[in-house]
Amino acid sequence: MCGIGDLVVLRGEVGVGKTTLVRAVARALGITATVTSPTYTVANRYEGRVPLLHIDAYRLGSPDDEELGLILDDADSALTFVEWPEQLGRTIETARVTIDLEHRGGDERLVRLESGEPATTSALSRRVDDLRARHRHP
Repeated sequence: MCGIGDLVVLRGEVGVGKTTLVRAVARALGITATVTSPTYTVANRYEGRVPLLHIDAYRLGSPDDEELGLILDDADSALTFVEWPEQLGRTIETARVTIDLEHRGGDERLVRLESGEPATTSALSRRVDDLRARHRHP
């Protein structure tokens, strides 16, 4: 569904689990390196079956930030996840998937998946239906 050159944006408040979600994707891609939040490094790249670029745009000054330009040059060669996408401005429009995470109390989270592409939306719906069928919670 998503691969090299695709952009996935992650939205949600501090501590909602954005990096934890990226860590799970990394494991599914066969990445064995320790996946950490790039809050201070701005971006971390991991090599696996599909290269993964994890960007935390929280500390970037503006969408025109020079560091952002250098980082996004690498996005064409990896599946890219961006935390705090509002710092990227116009780049959000190119996202293949947008994931909104929301605290629901305790360890519960509400996850919303969106895509502007009908084929991706259909694929996401099939995956969600499969997960619901196999992992029902009261």
